[in-house]
Amino acid sequence: MILSLLRERESLWDILRRETRPIYLYGMGDGAQKALTAAAQFGIPIAGVFASDGYVRGQSFAGFPVKTLGQVEAEAGEPVILLCFAAFQPELMDWIHTLGQRHTLYVPDLPVVGEELFTWEYAATHEGELDQVYRLLADERSRQVLVDLLDFKVSGKLCYLDRCTSQRAEDLGPAVLHLTGKERCLDLGAFDGDTLAELQQIAGGWAHAIAVEPDPKNYRRLLDRAQREGYGDLECHNLAVSGQPGKLRFRAKEGRHCALTQAGKGVVPVETVDNLLAGRPVTYMKLDVEGEELAALRGAAKSIRRWGPKLSVAAYHRSEDLFQLPLYLHSLRPDYRFYLRKHPYIPAWEIILYGVKTTKNEENPA
Repeated sequence: MILSLLRERESLWDILRRETRPIYLYGMGDGAQKALTAAAQFGIPIAGVFASDGYVRGQSFAGFPVKTLGQVEAEAGEPVILLCFAAFQPELMDWIHTLGQRHTLYVPDLPVVGEELFTWEYAATHEGELDQVYRLLADERSRQVLVDLLDFKVSGKLCYLDRCTSQRAEDLGPAVLHLTGKERCLDLGAFDGDTLAELQQIAGGWAHAIAVEPDPKNYRRLLDRAQREGYGDLECHNLAVSGQPGKLRFRAKEGRHCALTQAGKGVVPVETVDNLLAGRPVTYMKLDVEGEELAALRGAAKSIRRWGPKLSVAAYHRSEDLFQLPLYLHSLRPDYRFYLRKHPYIPAWEIILYGVKTTKNEENPA
C-alpha cells in the first residue's frame, strides 16, 4: 500500500549507474567512505572528491586528490555531486541548497550504523512492516513525513527533506508530547545536557530527571552545565544502555556522536533501563543512543509496560529503525499513539518517533 504513495520508484544508485556526467563526492570522512563503498557495490565510477575551500590543503582521500569546487567545475563543467557529510547549521544548509540549484546534487541515504542501504528493493522487501507503521501513525502529518522520508531515502533528492522538516520545540509542547514541569524524566544519550535545557525552557523544569551519557567528555560537559545552571532533582550516570548489563567497547566521535563497537578503544559500563530505574516511575523517556535504540528499548520493556511514559526515540541510525522501533513499541503497549517528525538536518538524521499513551477519554470518547 505505502509504496503506491511514493513519487520515486527508482533507487539513486540505479540512476547513477546510467549517469554519463562525472560524479564527484563532496566531503571527506566516514560518509564519503560509505558512499565509495556503495558506488563500488553498484559499479558506479567516481571521478573525484572535493571539499569546501577552507578544508582543501593539498591532501588526498581514498586515493583522490581533494579539490575545490572551483577546480571541479573547471575540469568537469557539469558535475553530478553526492553530498557526503551531515549539516544542521542554517548557513551550511542554505549553501547546500544553493549548490543544488547550480548543479545536480544528490544526498545518498547512508546508514549511520549497519550496512543495509535503503533502496527501492529494500523498501519493497519491508513493505508489509512499513504498511503497519503507516497505519499506526496518529495523524496525517506523521503519515506524510513517512512518505516523504521514503521518497528521500530511495532517491537522495533534497526536496523531500524540505517538505517534511519541522521544529523540535513544536513537538515538546501541546502539539505532541505536552511536557510539563511535573515530568519524571529519563534522558538516554544526554550529550551535554541539551535536552535538559530544552525541558527547562519549554516545561519549566522537571520533578526528577536521570541523565545517562557514555562519552566521558560529553559527561563532563553535562555535569558542568548542571552545576552552572543549578539543576536540581537530577542524577547523572556515565554509562551506556542496552538490552543486557555488562561492559562494551566504546568509540568516541566528534560532538554528540559515539558508538558501542568492537573497534572501540575504551570500555564503558552498560546497564538496562529496567535495572537503572529499579521500579521507579518514569513519565518521559528520551532515547538517542547512536544505533542502540532497539536494544535499549528491550532493556526498558518492563518500565514501558508498567509506566507508559511519553517517548521520544531517535529513528534514523539504522535503515530498519523506521519500522522496527514503532512495531516493537506497539508490541509492548498497543495503547500508544505514534507521531513521526523530522527536524532540521541534512541528510535524514533527526527523525524522531514519539509515543504517547492513549487516555481513557480518548479510548471512550463521550
